Amino acid sequence: MKRARRTGGCGYAEKRKMNAKREKAQTGLRAEIAAGGGVRMREATAEDGPRVIALVNAAYAVEDFLEGTRTDPERLAATMAKGTVLVAEVEGGGLVGTVYYEARGERGYMGMLAVEPARQGEGLASMMVREAEDRLRAAGCRAVDITVLSLRPELLPIYRRFGFVETGTEPFAYGRVFKEPMECHCIRMAKEL
Repeated sequence: MKRARRTGGCGYAEKRKMNAKREKAQTGLRAEIAAGGGVRMREATAEDGPRVIALVNAAYAVEDFLEGTRTDPERLAATMAKGTVLVAEVEGGGLVGTVYYEARGERGYMGMLAVEPARQGEGLASMMVREAEDRLRAAGCRAVDITVLSLRPELLPIYRRFGFVETGTEPFAYGRVFKEPMECHCIRMAKEL
């Protein structure tokens, strides 16, 4: 019986094969979740607006250091005019997740990732991120960027598991104000597609 020789590391070709196998497995898992879990991804429509707003605001309620809500009809309409909001929908029409994506040349942007609080931890966020990445890749993007508030450090390990790495910082420039004065900036993260 021949034994495999250990080389101490993987070469480029081996890494590509491993990544291709992992992507194939993830695609199969995504289909399994969608079929077995009764979840399907689709683009949001204007009629979905009230349900998207309620879902996003419920998921972002933990950002209680900011005044107001994460989104509203005007902000959602502006967001949908610039890019695409995907929704994860269960049988019967209930929305359980959203993610926004926008192609910006060879780089895409993704944001407003939200999962219904009762469904967090089920893999829906991962499924939505992969779907948005697939669509950005199909649009010709070679990488995707996100921003994470510095006051939400618990999100960094989640995005790292999705393959994102920190690339820098930028000032906090959202339309919401803080309830009390505090230091906050955005952490830029990126992922090659």
